[in-house]
Amino acid sequence: MCGIAGVIKFGQDARVDSSAVRQMCAAMVHRGPDDEGVYTDGRIGIGMRRLSIIDVAGGHQPISNETGAVWIVFNGEIYNHSELRRQLELRGHRYRTNSDTETIVHLYEEYGRDCVQHLRGMFAFAIWDREKQTLFIARDRLGIKPLYYCLSGDSLLFGSEIKVVLADGSIRPEFDSDALPEYLAFGYLSGDDTFYRGIRKLMPGHWMEIGAKGDVTIRQYWDLDVSQTEQGHDEAYFVRTYRDMLEQAVGSHLMSDVPLGVFLSGGVDSSAVAALMTKIRKSPIETFSVGYTEQSYSELPYARIVARHLNSIHHEVMVSEHEFFDALPQLIWHEDEPVVWPSSVSLYFVARLARERVTVVLTGEGSDETLGGYSRYAFTLKNQAFDQIYRGITPAFARKAIRDLISKSPVLGATLRRKLGHTFLGLDAASWSSFYFDNFFSAFSEAEQSDLLTPETRQKFPPGSAYDHVLSYWDNSKGEMLQRLLYTDIKTYLVELLMKQDNMSMAASIESRVPFLDHVLVEFATRIPRDVQLKGLSGKNILKKAVEDLLPHSILYRPKLGFPTPWSGWLAGARLENIEKLLLEPRSIERGYFRPDSVRRLFAEHRARHRDNYDRIWRLLNLELWHRVCLEGESRGFMRLERNELVSPAT
Repeated sequence: MCGIAGVIKFGQDARVDSSAVRQMCAAMVHRGPDDEGVYTDGRIGIGMRRLSIIDVAGGHQPISNETGAVWIVFNGEIYNHSELRRQLELRGHRYRTNSDTETIVHLYEEYGRDCVQHLRGMFAFAIWDREKQTLFIARDRLGIKPLYYCLSGDSLLFGSEIKVVLADGSIRPEFDSDALPEYLAFGYLSGDDTFYRGIRKLMPGHWMEIGAKGDVTIRQYWDLDVSQTEQGHDEAYFVRTYRDMLEQAVGSHLMSDVPLGVFLSGGVDSSAVAALMTKIRKSPIETFSVGYTEQSYSELPYARIVARHLNSIHHEVMVSEHEFFDALPQLIWHEDEPVVWPSSVSLYFVARLARERVTVVLTGEGSDETLGGYSRYAFTLKNQAFDQIYRGITPAFARKAIRDLISKSPVLGATLRRKLGHTFLGLDAASWSSFYFDNFFSAFSEAEQSDLLTPETRQKFPPGSAYDHVLSYWDNSKGEMLQRLLYTDIKTYLVELLMKQDNMSMAASIESRVPFLDHVLVEFATRIPRDVQLKGLSGKNILKKAVEDLLPHSILYRPKLGFPTPWSGWLAGARLENIEKLLLEPRSIERGYFRPDSVRRLFAEHRARHRDNYDRIWRLLNLELWHRVCLEGESRGFMRLERNELVSPAT
């Protein structure tokens, strides 16, 4: 793994200075502390920072084909590269290294743009074709590796992180306020836009080609087909087939010339990966876990059970409240955008722990979104079934009155109101945005945003702005409802989880791999019928049965906790007051996004325990910190803890 960067200028006589590319690479030294390489050729310049994993001695980049006509920089791992190498050598290609990077070069020589169809792995790469004078850029099918770019009238800049694109110096970082509605709802942006005006993402499963005259072509080369499920098989077939395919995926992900380990949460997913890795290696593996000083939020006891069961070499780190807040600005800088989930912070700490022992870790990311693991899937299916009956016997005015009672009644406590609000009684099933997205994802629904945003900001956004991107995936999906839910989450929610995984692990200079997201395995998993996937409100039935011979029953069938953090418990007393002060400072209010009285009301409701606003406060805090750290260049260490208080220079 590494970080890549580059620039192509469109003027015929334009020239790229190698120092400009080195400056871009310098912004991501954390992604590749082992090596640097730059190649320039007139109007093109490409560069990389390398974390040496495969062919440590000979895998330096950029690398070319035999004639020097094709050059590449590559971030990721190609797990089938040995098989591809044998095929390419039979077709006459000659290798100079043992790296998977060179395999992509020869695939491009052989198949051109279609080289991506042959790759099995995680990747973002850029290939300069000197003869055609074209730049070809591609990103893996599921978005495991990131790629950002900025297209202007005279050039295209690209990089593994947004800060890399900005390091060129020709772009002034500016907030694209069009992102506000989707951010307030979901915490992330699911389209190709970013928080920075003019900087975009190359979407998963897409490639981009920049021609000799600056013409840009972007195409989707892969999509997940969930329109049909596999019928005519019993449960045993799916369990057996999934186990075989997952074991093969884990085995392929062990490809490395440096030490490997596993992030172990004690949940089913990471435990399954650790168990299969132990089985394949036939020796103790290294496992790494993170917990909190607040024991009620820690899953460490479960991780210890698995570690003892597997006889792994186990390591743990505890994250305190002080450490959490001290790290937050630095981690926002690493993500380049507001941190979506508090769990990102703990992920960084366990990655930092692992870096002391290994260079590569395997994780359990992706199982929930491909095997129906979240309870929201089964809950939504049941919710919809009950709603159809409810709507048939209850008039519209009565349903609205009940919804208003649940959302506003002071008689109901916050916990009961929240639980009822998730059911068909508190939701308007006429709106899928409300019924599913607001129910499980949105911190601020569209109605709540209307109250939060200033009139000047609110009038910029037409109705539905928060949901446009996500709904486009839902509307374009076909098949049974479970498969449509999985497809939508894989295209949106999962991509953001993977970005978090990549940035937090690379912040600690460690590579994370996700065997559950081998694309062939994903294609099989999402075709498994609902009645086999889900049992009651529990998902991942196939995975649990597939590894019953490897893990304790108490681990496989315990309730899912979802990597909880004590964030909500920390929002009390002086800390809550100081966060409120920060969000109501003149510099915060002068941005003009939010009504001060609405912000005050959020905190008042939370103090009175009338409503749990911890996720809403998290959204607002992270957006403000992002402005200060990433746009205004404030020191990433400006937040410090004194006397258990959150402090900024203005307080």
